[in-house]
Amino acid sequence: QVQVVESGGGLVQAGGSLRLSCAASGRTFYVVGWFRQAPGKEREFVATIMWGTSLIYYADSVKGRFTISRDNAKNTVYLQMNSLKPEDTAVYYCAAADTNTGLGLDQLRTYDYWGQGTQVTVSS
Repeated sequence: QVQVVESGGGLVQAGGSLRLSCAASGRTFYVVGWFRQAPGKEREFVATIMWGTSLIYYADSVKGRFTISRDNAKNTVYLQMNSLKPEDTAVYYCAAADTNTGLGLDQLRTYDYWGQGTQVTVSS
């Protein structure tokens, strides 16, 4: 059974840090990524890691501040979020895909499995 479960969200002040966790199990995944959705906005790409090669991609808005990593033994992907800004406030979703569709890794349709989301709120 495929399971994708996020955790680690919360309320932090600008400049603070959070670490999100994504427990992704039930498949050998091709890619696991993070997306976020702010109120009134479309869901957008944040970061992704390819399981086999460890290739990593970040959205320009988080590059240099966020770090995506994995723990293979725990089937867990992490998103370390540093230097948080109020504009980072959103529900953060973990997503996974088990095949290479040829679609861009920053596209929602690439991903087959989604978690329920975890709220990150950054105050000024």
